[in-house]
Amino acid sequence: MAKVFISDRIPTAAADTLKQAGLTVSAYDGDGLISHAELVKQVADVDFLIATLSTQVDADVIAAAPNLKLIANYGAGFNNIDIDAATARHIGVTNTPAVSTNAVAELTLGLMLAASHRIVEGDQLMRTEGFDGWQPLFFLGHELRGKTLGIVGLGSIGQAVAKLAVAFGMQVNYTQRHQLAADKEAELAVHFVDFDTIVSDSDFISLHIPLTPESQHEFNADVFKRMKSTAWLINAARGPIVDEAALVTALQNGDIAGAALDVYEHEPEVEPALKTMKNVILTPHIGNATVEARDQMAMIVANNVIKTLNGEAITTVN
Repeated sequence: MAKVFISDRIPTAAADTLKQAGLTVSAYDGDGLISHAELVKQVADVDFLIATLSTQVDADVIAAAPNLKLIANYGAGFNNIDIDAATARHIGVTNTPAVSTNAVAELTLGLMLAASHRIVEGDQLMRTEGFDGWQPLFFLGHELRGKTLGIVGLGSIGQAVAKLAVAFGMQVNYTQRHQLAADKEAELAVHFVDFDTIVSDSDFISLHIPLTPESQHEFNADVFKRMKSTAWLINAARGPIVDEAALVTALQNGDIAGAALDVYEHEPEVEPALKTMKNVILTPHIGNATVEARDQMAMIVANNVIKTLNGEAITTVN
């Protein structure tokens, strides 16, 4: 009987579905994240590994699993997996990208609203010293309507963000390697511009690109100096796209107005200075942390395992 190991707690729908298909399922249920040594031990006799984004599946883990046929990553990315090592062994690697689209887009707009209306700052004020009452010039923020949003990467999530932003009355520009067809741009009400224009003209810049050698630290000291001093950076994509040390300096120097981050360069660690700034909003990588998205992700990884077991075609990332 084929064996599956799940490296962290995920919705029970996955294990239930796998067991109904006749597979033997075990899962890590310890405190915190599974250690590298424990993962190596657990994969020794498994046919399928369901890993989460925080599980590092390196060459040693793959070498320790002689029967491994598929690594089904529970998450939109796969930077935690040694793709070259998996490919060398003809082990498929899958992920769960599409179901995250709406959840991440909603969080992105939520971060922009929180930034522009100072929601987090206001919540902290009310939990501490409070306020004296309504005053005309007290605690002013800004409306999204009429502001320019620059989106870096107009894939499925970027497009979902664009639709929400347009509904709020924002001007939406985007940049990426290839321009969309004119009819798609018209449908989304977006405008293609170069990277420099995104940097110089945006009131908000939202990142929706994968982490690659080219995109690592794409937002660095030079870019921050070229942004509007009133602009906010929103990152719900991948942490290392942003040079966090340079971001701290830019915020301290007033090069940009603020930042809202859901992902971090050295996750789960965060630059300590960011935690002290009122013009920084920090969330714990909750982009797709909705019941709806996580349940769908569970079903995707389970079904990918079952399809592989049955010799059916699946979409892999390697």
